[in-house]
Order: sequence, then C-alpha cells, then structure tokens
Amino acid sequence: MIDGHALLARLGDLTAIRGRLMPDARMETITWFRVGGAAELLFQPADEDDLAAFLRLIPDDVPVLVVGIGSNLLVRDEGIPGVVIRLSAKGFGQVEVLDETRLRAGAAAPDKRVAAAALDAGIGGFHFYHGIPGAIGGALRMNAGANGVETRERVVDVYALDRTGKRHVLSNAQMGYAYRHSDAPADLIFTGALMEGYRDDPDAIRAAMDEVQHHRETVQPIREKTGGSTFKNPAGTSAWKEIDKAGCRGLVIGGAQMSPMHCNFMINTGTASAYDLEFLGETVRARVLANSGIALEWEIKRIGQAKPGHEVAEFLGERV
Repeated sequence: MIDGHALLARLGDLTAIRGRLMPDARMETITWFRVGGAAELLFQPADEDDLAAFLRLIPDDVPVLVVGIGSNLLVRDEGIPGVVIRLSAKGFGQVEVLDETRLRAGAAAPDKRVAAAALDAGIGGFHFYHGIPGAIGGALRMNAGANGVETRERVVDVYALDRTGKRHVLSNAQMGYAYRHSDAPADLIFTGALMEGYRDDPDAIRAAMDEVQHHRETVQPIREKTGGSTFKNPAGTSAWKEIDKAGCRGLVIGGAQMSPMHCNFMINTGTASAYDLEFLGETVRARVLANSGIALEWEIKRIGQAKPGHEVAEFLGERV
C-alpha cells in the first residue's frame, strides 16, 4: 500500500534538503493523459547539489523513478511506490548559449525552449524540437526526434547523477543511441547536456520551425489529452499505417480512443482511466500482430501499479 508519510519518516533528517517533498502526490495533475494514481513520495529538487544530497538519503530498497513534464507518460491507477523525482524548471530548466554553435540545456528545459534559444542565437539543427512536447531529459533518454532529425545528432555530452548522488559525464558514443533508444544505465538521472548545432540564417531556422508547427497542427490531435505517438515505428513501415490496416483508427475502449485524426495517438476523451488507455493500447498491439505479424513497441512510458484485477497482459495474451 502506498503511504507517502511513512516513507518520508524513513528518510530521517531532511533539514538540509531545499527542494519540495510531496507525499501521496497526485500524478494525474502533471501527466498529459490526466489519469493515474498517486506517487508515494514526489520530490522536486532545488538544483543538482540538492538532488545529490537527497539521493544519498534514500535507502537501497526504495525504488526511485524520474519523470519529466508528463507528456508521454501513462501512470497506472494504483500509483507509484517509492520516490518519484521531477526536476524543477527553476533548477534544471535553463538554456545557456555557449558560443556560435553550442548550447547547454538543463534536463527540465522544454524542447520548444531549446529550439527558441537556438533560433535567437542563429544556431541551426534544433528546429525539430519545436514540435516535440517534452523536455530535454526525456529527449536524451529516448533519443527523441521529429522531421528527420534525432537528439543523437545534437548531443556532445550528457550530465547525470547515479543513485548514490555521484556525478557522471557521458559522451555521445557512451549513450549508445539507436532509434528511440539509448543504452545509458536506467538508474542515471540526467541533469542536462552539452549540445551542438551549426551556424544558420535565423529566417531559415524560423521557416523550418513554422513548417514543424504546421505539420503538428494539421495531422496531430494536439488539443486533446494525449501522450503523443503511442508506438514506435516498426522497420520499413509506420505505426499508424499498421494500426489503420488493422481497423483500429477511432477504436474506443471505455473513455480511451485511438485518434481518428492520427491513429497512432491515444486520447483520453474525458472519462478514461489508465486501465482503459493501456487496455486500448494492448488491444491495438494484438490486432496489428494478428493482421500483419508486426509486434508494435510502446513509445509511451507506462509506470506504476495497476489496481488488483486490472492488470493488462502484453498483447492481451494474444487473445484478440
């Protein structure tokens, strides 16, 4: 059972911690799907030193999970045991232009802010972030990309803390980037990155950003409660094409729906539970598998525990 106050008591003397500690924190208020149970303990560190100090206080048997701005996150209905860390915009949201081609971005900096800072500095190559509704920490972890550009093309170094609060610097090669994936250890908490683009004309950068925005507005349900792309694109095809061919465009389960506008987007129509959304996703996966033999991979990150009796099996046990 989730009991944030009991966990808080286990951590001992917290007088030196400057960040915000919230037991039994409602996760549906910070995720774009607006569903899910509570985090046992949510911590927003003041800065990197504060985060390092807090990590040293957490017992080894307590799970630690990092979340971003909640754009591609599905929190299950029973909630999240242990500590959830959410980096604050004040402590980790800065974007600093270092020279004519390089900038340093905090992990909590929204992708769109990085794109805007690069535009102001005349640095090309960051326009694609204008269309990604997330923060840099998530982009670093999953090699976020759009419009033919990926995060790995911009990364020089990534800064991180491990579970003990020790600082690390990882090179681009050490991140082990692949499509929507990195090989970085799962327990590392990214705090920021050094990134590099190239000199470009601001008018050309702005035109590229406008094209990204136009594409999003015309083909994606950006004004809905959604988590962005639900599944990764399989090799040689697009997830939405396989979903469409399997007859799942507009498919509804409970309060969850595959968008009629872009059928690789799941929508909370207003009454969905996390169970509805995950069951819908696994129904789509099962039908695509049956129709084309393709096993779609989730791009949305699903975390936490399901309510007893509402666990959702992978591909629904291939029963659909």
